[in-house]
Amino acid sequence: MALNRESTIAKQFPQSDQERVMLDVVLTKLRRPVNGTVNATPQSVGAETSHHSASREAIIKLLNESLATELICVLRYKRHHFIADGLAMPKIAEEFLGYANEELLHADQLARRIVQLGGEPDFSPFSLIQHYAAYDDSVDLKVMIRADLIAENAVIDNYCKILTLIGDSDLTTRRLVEGILIDEMEHAEELRDLITD
Repeated sequence: MALNRESTIAKQFPQSDQERVMLDVVLTKLRRPVNGTVNATPQSVGAETSHHSASREAIIKLLNESLATELICVLRYKRHHFIADGLAMPKIAEEFLGYANEELLHADQLARRIVQLGGEPDFSPFSLIQHYAAYDDSVDLKVMIRADLIAENAVIDNYCKILTLIGDSDLTTRRLVEGILIDEMEHAEELRDLITD
C-alpha cells in the first residue's frame, strides 16, 4: 500500500537536492524487502533489537521524543480545527481534525512500539514541554497553515534522521517510522496545497 503512494510522495517532497536525496533513501528503504520473518505479536516484536543493547535504549529515546512531538501536533491541529471552524471554514477545519486524528494514531503506534521494546512511553506534560514541536497560537488561517507546514517539515526531517540511525538494526521500528513518514509527507503536500488555494 505504501509503495503505491510513491508518485504522490515524489510530487510533494520539497525541491532541494538534500531533500531529494532523503526521499531517495526513504523510497529505497521502502522498496527493500524485510530480511527474515518478522513476527508482529506484542510479545515477540522486540526480539529484533536485543533488550540488553545500547541500540535498544537509543531507539526508545528517539521514539519517546517522536511521541512527544506527535502529541504536541495533536494539540496544535485540534486547536486549528476549532479556530478554522469558528472562522466558518468547515473544509479546512475538517482537514485539521483529520490531521489531529492521524497524529494521535502515530502517537499510539509509537507508544505501543516503545512498550514492545521493553521501554515506557513518556506521556508526561513536562516531557512535552522539553521537546520542541512548534505550537502555534495564532488565529489567522494562513499563519496557522504555514506554522503547520513548518512543523510537518521538521517532523519529516526528524523521521528521516531516525531511519538513518536505525538502519537495519530494528526492522519493525523501521517499518513503523517509514509508514508514519509517508503520512507526514502527505500532510505537508496537502498543507502546501491549502496555502496556494
